Amino acid sequence: MRAALVLAGLLAATAASAAECRQDNAIYADRDGGYELTFEPVGSDAAATSHHFKLKILASGLVLDGIIMPGDPARSNGMIMHNCPEGDVTGEEITACTIWEGVIYTLDVAGDANLVPDQGARAAQSLLLSGFGPSLRYSALWDQGKAKVVPQDVFRQKGCAA
Repeated sequence: MRAALVLAGLLAATAASAAECRQDNAIYADRDGGYELTFEPVGSDAAATSHHFKLKILASGLVLDGIIMPGDPARSNGMIMHNCPEGDVTGEEITACTIWEGVIYTLDVAGDANLVPDQGARAAQSLLLSGFGPSLRYSALWDQGKAKVVPQDVFRQKGCAA
């Protein structure tokens, strides 16, 4: 009985902390649990990007870099990259290391799509990376065996980093 009470308390605390989570600390997972997307603070108000995140392929341990850039008109334009060069790079070099590029939407309980909240705002419950699964499936990572399961395009919040 006591173990059940402790477990219930932990689950309630986890749900409360997820509900209070800031976007720059939110952790998401795909439906099948093969991928984890973790936001992290950008670290500079002068950055051209509005959000940074890591996407981990759990089966291989491979970690991909992700960014969101605000668009005009207002859009949360996302990119997921692997092994991009640092510093002053060309468009061709960025294209060569880009796994996915598209708009990242949040989905509310009514199913409406919205922009990704600002870093310090309350985290979205779900993210839609439209076309991410097929993009990964037809990438070099798939051919190299670093990704073997096509993820769904929807990621649901599963936690919050400290």
